[in-house]
Amino acid sequence: MKTFLWGWSLAGVLILFNILANGETGFDEIGMLNDFNGTNANVLMVGLTLVQADAAKGAVCLDGSVPGYHLYRGYGSGANNWIIQLQGGAWCTSIKDCQNRKHSGYGSSTLMEKELAFTGLLSNKAAENPDFYNWNKVKVRYCDGASFGGDSENKAAQLQFRGKRIFLAVMEDLMAKGMRQAKQALLNGCSAGGLAAILRCDDFNDLFPPTTKVKCMSDAGFFLDAVDVAGGHSIRRMYSGVVNTQGLQNTLPRTCTSHINPSLCFFPQYIINQVKTPLFILNSGVDAWQIGNSLAPPSADPSGSWHNCSFSFRCTPSQKKFLAGFTISMLNALKTFATFSKNRVLITSGWAHCQAERQVAWFPGNSGPGKAKGIAVAVGDWYFERKARS
Repeated sequence: MKTFLWGWSLAGVLILFNILANGETGFDEIGMLNDFNGTNANVLMVGLTLVQADAAKGAVCLDGSVPGYHLYRGYGSGANNWIIQLQGGAWCTSIKDCQNRKHSGYGSSTLMEKELAFTGLLSNKAAENPDFYNWNKVKVRYCDGASFGGDSENKAAQLQFRGKRIFLAVMEDLMAKGMRQAKQALLNGCSAGGLAAILRCDDFNDLFPPTTKVKCMSDAGFFLDAVDVAGGHSIRRMYSGVVNTQGLQNTLPRTCTSHINPSLCFFPQYIINQVKTPLFILNSGVDAWQIGNSLAPPSADPSGSWHNCSFSFRCTPSQKKFLAGFTISMLNALKTFATFSKNRVLITSGWAHCQAERQVAWFPGNSGPGKAKGIAVAVGDWYFERKARS
């Protein structure tokens, strides 16, 4: 596996991949980073808290059950600092899809795991997470199917689309448990939760007084409005299904929906420049989920010629060239966003999806001279406004 050094560009984009002389991108041919599965006795396991009072506010999962979260209490210098992580897990794109989803932990709290492992950004060990190890940490469970975005219902289908209410009600519950006194706060999320961290970023900031340092981070949530390998728009069709099924045109940013199709306003590239709160975008330039579901889904690749590239990153030269174009498109979509000094962008080279909660990517502990640095260093430098290290 190649080692990539990093450095800040003038545009505020931190890049962990090589751009070859011919303009193509040199990728690490690596497998997906392994998750901790919670079987290691040293991994922090945190129990589920259900918010019973939220039902009266209409803040409920797809099936009408109450939402939940996992809370680890901070201590020492981190006692008044908070990390909120929004869980990911794709979306439901139709009534039938959402009805199926409510029979899982992604649509009903009655089916959620009772404990989750906290690793990477959520680790409580200084050696694994030096900047945030002793902060209060919360993982909010995802059970609405629309990136904590909806505020409607379908009575005939017995479905509740209350993601935005869930977010606000859980935040209110956490405020009562001490988050109101936060000196520093970071909202983040992975995948669909990473998109939610963008959508809810300013809402999160509005909860606190100006004296609280509030920032947001999206991990693997920069889903690009991209053309697939057949020349179509597979992800546009997917997002159109989510927006129309849950009526998100009523909750997506008006600054976007007032002038373009609301379905496009579910794409981060069309809304990030209007986010007022400081925001960090972390994404792989060859995001594994987007390759398999947006660029080369079965509908666009009926012959299966992209299967090896999509699922194990064994790509042909022509496929790598196509993916290089995708990476360049991602960077172009972030150009304006990255010019704002409050924001940062980190694009990595590895075939991966969600990196901040994976210890090997977050803080691998090999950041000496000539070694690739963990993502934790970049995020910490940005959050605490330290001079970036090279």
